[in-house]
Amino acid sequence: MTAMAHEPLSQEDLLLEGFLALDTPEGFRAELIEGEIVVTPPPDGEHEKYISRIVRQVIKRSRTDMDFSGNKGLILRSGEACPKNHVVPVATFAPIELDLFGGARSWMPCDGVAMVVEVTSTKPAADREAKRRCYARSGIPFYLLADREASQVTLFSRPAKDDYRADRTRAFGEPLPLPEPFAFDLETSDFL
Repeated sequence: MTAMAHEPLSQEDLLLEGFLALDTPEGFRAELIEGEIVVTPPPDGEHEKYISRIVRQVIKRSRTDMDFSGNKGLILRSGEACPKNHVVPVATFAPIELDLFGGARSWMPCDGVAMVVEVTSTKPAADREAKRRCYARSGIPFYLLADREASQVTLFSRPAKDDYRADRTRAFGEPLPLPEPFAFDLETSDFL
């Protein structure tokens, strides 16, 4: 009996296999974004402050009860000739009645996610561009980006193909209106 020859893995499959086998140091975060492995160091205290302020408001003030997951791995659609994107937003929100996070594996599909949040850190271009495209391509209704370098917060909405068709930006210190299912003004005065 002869052994069957295995089909060689495509470059995309090899990249995904290598990514999933990564053993990143504690506190570091690895993501596969548009065919590139991106590793970021643990966040600084200011980064965590922004996240805390956003999460607290969304949980307390949203019209719809929201479930929250911090650093939840999402499997997102990719463009041509790339493996599926594996992205870890700093905050992911979904209506609590969907119970998306209970029993979810390390990497889960993004179906049912209402909003993802990113706060810029050491690689702000990924948050501003590549991740935005990944979230839009996957149909996530809202992407909230707190851009520390630009001192502004932006809500991207109405995903279509590879980007969002609408965005609303406010300077830190100004409230940012969030539509349904959130239906409140996000206060950013603590970001100054």
